[in-house]
Amino acid sequence: MTAPFILSPSLLSADFSRLADELAALAAAGLTWAHLDVMDGLFVPNITFGPPVIAALRRVSSLYFDTHLMIERPERYLAAFRDAGADLICVHAEATVHLERTVAEIRRLGAAPAVALNPATHLSAVEYLLPELDMVLIMTVNPGFGGQSFLPFCLEKVRTLSAMRRERGLSFRIQVDGGVTPGNTAALVAAGADVLVSGSAFFGHPPYKERLDVFHAAAATQAS
Repeated sequence: MTAPFILSPSLLSADFSRLADELAALAAAGLTWAHLDVMDGLFVPNITFGPPVIAALRRVSSLYFDTHLMIERPERYLAAFRDAGADLICVHAEATVHLERTVAEIRRLGAAPAVALNPATHLSAVEYLLPELDMVLIMTVNPGFGGQSFLPFCLEKVRTLSAMRRERGLSFRIQVDGGVTPGNTAALVAAGADVLVSGSAFFGHPPYKERLDVFHAAAATQAS
């Protein structure tokens, strides 16, 4: 049976002293994606890592690198992240002036383009670009730190975006990031989410294969 969603664990909550081992453990557990949170201390009040770390991880992992750029003017660094091994590059609509140009450049570089929206950002910020995107990321917390609680009003935003996708015959994925747990997985999948990012609610509960099964079981309760 095909899983109803992709789980993309956020390395923000992994053990930074052994990231290569963490990626190997994810692959061994049956995960296929890894979510890489890049923060610059300007767009969000935190600093994480950049292209050199991603390049080092790329050398030891074949997981799909779901790279989330929470940085100001991301267009300056697209080639560097692609060269480092990012498979998907997600930029924030709020962080770049010429969003269409940035999306087109991600595609030209050979990566999958995605756009993220902060909780208070309206879907109209990305509406005209939907045919050009592989994914839209709906932030369900204010970005910057892991371990925050899910903002309930964002669920309706996911539903609305899913309806737009269906009505327009489009096929972009809908990703949700922020406060995702087994407790809200069923509601998110029912609302139309295809990719769920989970940090502390995943990495804090090893072994990873069993935790992945818990998320899938939670989604199955909605389908039954």
